[in-house]
Amino acid sequence: MKIGLFCLTEHFEGDVHESIMEQLRLVELADQLGFDEAWFGEHHFNGFSVIPDPCAMIAFAAARTGCIRLGAAGFLAPFYHPIRLAESIAVLDHLSSGRLNAGFAKGGFAPDTKHFQRDPDNLRNAMFETSEAVDTLLHTKTSSYEGTFVSFENATLHPKPFQKNIPFYIATFTNPDTIRFAARQGYGLLMSQGASLEECIEARNLYRSIAGKEPEIVLMRVFCVSENREEAYRIARPAVDHFVKSMRAASSQIPAPKWDREHYDAILKEREAFFDGQKFFDNAIIGTWQECLTTIKTIQKELPDIHLVLKPSSSDSSENRTMLTLFNSLIRPHLT
Repeated sequence: MKIGLFCLTEHFEGDVHESIMEQLRLVELADQLGFDEAWFGEHHFNGFSVIPDPCAMIAFAAARTGCIRLGAAGFLAPFYHPIRLAESIAVLDHLSSGRLNAGFAKGGFAPDTKHFQRDPDNLRNAMFETSEAVDTLLHTKTSSYEGTFVSFENATLHPKPFQKNIPFYIATFTNPDTIRFAARQGYGLLMSQGASLEECIEARNLYRSIAGKEPEIVLMRVFCVSENREEAYRIARPAVDHFVKSMRAASSQIPAPKWDREHYDAILKEREAFFDGQKFFDNAIIGTWQECLTTIKTIQKELPDIHLVLKPSSSDSSENRTMLTLFNSLIRPHLT
């Protein structure tokens, strides 16, 4: 099991500069504590999760850390030109001396598709093509790609990455089309804070049936540890509720999906999973350190090689730092 930190650069109040720097200080602390990974989300036109440029955040973190791997969770692939994104990833891999993980997501908030001028009904396939094209650019000498949304001919990337093969991951709310794509490509899966253990197992089984091997699953989880369960919920609930309300506001004016009986239920399920704060709590790692350990052990029993990525869930940055330290001193020694 690998342990990571999920970074959304949440701005509750005060100076936005301080919110950004506090997130980066939390990554430095995770590095000092020996965490394996830190993952940065990407959100645009959003006053709460102020992280529109994960490349800049990763570059800063690379300069201030020494061991922790740094990943995007994920680059909103349909809004990038694949050559430009591949160049950024290659440079970040050098800046981090080979500590980069590359995650890709489809996005879908209404302001994003409006301002980046993308058709919301094509985002998933555009993500597939962009991530595939970036992979080709990074890992072959000279590349050409011809798709519906992405095309280029005889492109040679300079520099090539520091790593021989940068690990790729695809974000999904257990959508079967996305899981099938990841399995065919051999990419890992980035699973939402709201995805249940049962949904993760289903995703694992589908992936395994296609790829013939276990997927690397990166599982995000709300995390709050305190002296008792009631106190942990008191700390976490305002932060999680505010996150959900802020994401709903940021995604306002989402048009109704085009009717397609085969995919309609999957589309609705994805939206409900993202915006259902109760699912975050139902699947959270929350309570006393013993209760948190029990929850993690349950996950580990079913998914032994998982990347468990914690989202410390307090509106107070000092409490988030304390929670990471408590995890490291009280919980992590009991994990293998």
